[in-house]
Amino acid sequence: MLLWGVCRLPTFSCCFVWPNDYIRLSFLSREAITALTETIALSAQPQTQPREVETTGGGCHTIAMAQIAPRLGDVAANLDLHLARIEEARRQGADLIVFPELSLTGYFVRDMVPELARSVDSAEVQAICRAAGSGGVIFGMIEDDAHGRFHIAAVYAADGQVRHVHRKVYLPTYGLFDEKRYFAPGKRIAACEAPGLGRLGILICEDLWHLSAVSILQAEEIDLLVAISNSPARGVEGPRVRTAETYERMCQTYAEMLGAMVVFVNRAGFEDGLCFWGGSMAVGADGETLQQAPFFDEALLLTQFDPADLRRRRVLTPLARDENLLLTIEELQRIKRHRYEG
Repeated sequence: MLLWGVCRLPTFSCCFVWPNDYIRLSFLSREAITALTETIALSAQPQTQPREVETTGGGCHTIAMAQIAPRLGDVAANLDLHLARIEEARRQGADLIVFPELSLTGYFVRDMVPELARSVDSAEVQAICRAAGSGGVIFGMIEDDAHGRFHIAAVYAADGQVRHVHRKVYLPTYGLFDEKRYFAPGKRIAACEAPGLGRLGILICEDLWHLSAVSILQAEEIDLLVAISNSPARGVEGPRVRTAETYERMCQTYAEMLGAMVVFVNRAGFEDGLCFWGGSMAVGADGETLQQAPFFDEALLLTQFDPADLRRRRVLTPLARDENLLLTIEELQRIKRHRYEG
């Protein structure tokens, strides 16, 4: 599918094109990006209105979704952006700040991967850990594992130190995606303990599209699922962005099935002529969207995590209690023998 359009900008006309339903621009300038973003954003804002979250007092924790537009290949500038957003979120009382996938580098890194990769004990990672102070932060980076492998990684740090690293398991190589060419897949999907938040599970973009990943985290009995993403806008039809609708359906379904809160943080802005739609969201354990960030623009959005909400939902619909994990394991072993052992 190929759609063309012309947008009248302050100083010139801009011709833009959607190949394969993805928004791309045939040429860009700072003024063009600003004007076009404003035009699209006004007609394509999320329809969900933030609803008031009932809280029970001291048990609540504030989560900040830092929807940013990283600068491609500029780790120093992106580090400064992280530190500024962390400071802003901390001033507003955030206990956990979440950034998008590859927030330290930008997405289309290609042959820059070895240059941009960092270890988890690098100066940049330590600076982010210190900035978060007694709180927590989740951010995206290219991890150098010191064995010649580079991973798309989500780092969770709390109390000034790295607590958990999730390496992206499912690397898309279709359409405009070519991640397997540059990155190695992760080998594990595991939860960790997050102070004040219970069991935390982290997935990265394409991981969220695989039921197996979510099922593993269900078995890990998570309380909070954080998914970070670099999702480009696809299927734009007037005010609708189909990609955004799909992600919202997934987040709502997973939240309800897990009996857990889901926080999804996507990037905004343009990179290599591609538009990222933003639209970060928090979904309660009842499957209702609590908060959603604007489309296309950078934003810092706060939401409340209340363990009492999880308990109410789990009492009402005790799916985790009734889950038969041993049956699942036995059936997967049977399928493994049939499929892989002959």
